[in-house]
Amino acid sequence: MNKRHLTGIVALGAAASLVLTGCASGNQADGGSQEDGGGDGGGTITLGYLPSWTDGLSTAYLLEDQLEKLGYDVEMQELTEAGPLYAGLAQGDVDIYPSAWPELTHATYMETYGEQIDDLGAYYDNAKLTIAVPEYVDITSIDELAANADRFDGKIYGIEPGAGLTSQTQTSMMPEYGLDGTYELVTSSTAAMLTELDTAIAAERDIVVTSWRPFWANERYGLKDLEDPRGAMGEAEALHFLATAGFADEHPEAAELIGQIVLDDEQYAALEDMVVNQYGEGREAEAIKAWLAEYGTQVDGLQVD
Repeated sequence: MNKRHLTGIVALGAAASLVLTGCASGNQADGGSQEDGGGDGGGTITLGYLPSWTDGLSTAYLLEDQLEKLGYDVEMQELTEAGPLYAGLAQGDVDIYPSAWPELTHATYMETYGEQIDDLGAYYDNAKLTIAVPEYVDITSIDELAANADRFDGKIYGIEPGAGLTSQTQTSMMPEYGLDGTYELVTSSTAAMLTELDTAIAAERDIVVTSWRPFWANERYGLKDLEDPRGAMGEAEALHFLATAGFADEHPEAAELIGQIVLDDEQYAALEDMVVNQYGEGREAEAIKAWLAEYGTQVDGLQVD
């Protein structure tokens, strides 16, 4: 598996182009390019994903396994923000985004880049943005936060500044529930949010965080979603496999396989848990093999062996 890192976007007029840095191995390091192909002649496909957003981390490794079985070389490209990933997808520097939220959470990115992106299909239909607290916290609804700002030190711990979840919290939820001025949305990274959460839970201290479903941390940390009576965090939406424009024409077999994949709650939860927790970093291929052995025959189109 090759890994490259996307380090930024350089604006050229109204367009953006990706600056790719880091080390490449295999085909590209030998002087080749994506068009040179590899494997059994299928070519090279680049999967762009955000490692801290583990819905896409788990599906990226699932697609890597499946595409390699079709004879493709797969490059895994790590990014830290959704914006550069959508830009890279639109410009063809990334071939597939294996867990996009285009319907609501990433709608603004689709407005900007959608004409240069192909939708290969929705693979999960029950994703949702949430505001959450540990189970021991005795409030149950977002509309209780305003009167309890002191309990939470006036802070809501969020994830990356460029995340759709961050935007939804800042522009919709906080003003809708009158939290502007009484709460600060602390943004940094998913890892930093989880560190704050871990520390607070160890001390049984009140804390409120931004979260989403599906996300392994909900079960691991015993989080409960606060009710959202005003619907400020949006409705449930589907997660999609997105590709750069023309991908299906260039790689019809890959597009057909990917378009068949549909996961239910149990299958998706098990996939994410195996990749992130049971096996962990460096053992993703083992996790996918184990998941396929248990669930692969339940999902249309997947190659188990």
